[in-house]
Amino acid sequence: MFGAIYGDVIGSYYENHCTKDYDFEFQKDSTFTDDTVLTVAVCKAILNNPSPITRWAVRKRGLEYAGQLRQYYSYYPHAGFGNMFSEWARADSFKINRSYANGAAMRAVPMGYAYETIDQILLQVKAGCFYTHHNREAIKAAGAVATAVFLARKGESKELIRSVLEKMFHYDLSKKLSEIRGAYVFNSSASYSVPPAIIAFFESNDYESAIRNAISLGGDADTEACIARGIAEAYYKSIPKHISDFCDRRIDYTLKKVVFDFKEKFCSSL
Repeated sequence: MFGAIYGDVIGSYYENHCTKDYDFEFQKDSTFTDDTVLTVAVCKAILNNPSPITRWAVRKRGLEYAGQLRQYYSYYPHAGFGNMFSEWARADSFKINRSYANGAAMRAVPMGYAYETIDQILLQVKAGCFYTHHNREAIKAAGAVATAVFLARKGESKELIRSVLEKMFHYDLSKKLSEIRGAYVFNSSASYSVPPAIIAFFESNDYESAIRNAISLGGDADTEACIARGIAEAYYKSIPKHISDFCDRRIDYTLKKVVFDFKEKFCSSL
């Protein structure tokens, strides 16, 4: 579970200093951002109520996710949230936002760990998106990320994971990063940014190479690294010590405690 958060930390500097250099340096100014805060909020929502839902309960469950997203925004309002999310989080009522950005995908990793069927994962994704990303492309992207995490933690091959994602979510995941990188720009729309982040995982050979692949695209670095490394941790099962040492001291203990609790409940057998 820390895989996604570490991706956010290391990618944070390069969100504003985009690079296409695979051998970029880890920057001392790196910190956690809204990607981490909202991933933790999803962890907390699941810890509070891990029960599966039916399709009739998506909206009700959505309120539970939305409540935690707002709560954690209030704890860390200066963590780099987008204007649309900030306005939603500060509003008096739970209005429905129809954002098509990658914010729902970046926080979907916990759902891939907490539930044991793809059908249930996708219901939880819809609930998690209901009030902030009520948009087909955003829901699809979040579903693809959570499904990839689920299959990776189950020990499935990259070939099978790719095949399932292409069939279920109609993404073209056959392109190479070398084909994508040259013309790639910062664009946080889910349909544009999430498939390359998943491809960054497919082209990795270990946990660190997944983050280097994602950040060196030169786009929305923290979010794409969050996604790629969230899947990579589930697949490779470990994180190098030099990465955890670098990132841990840059994350508030309050956030880490929630993730520790989540890991103990849902990832202890992995």
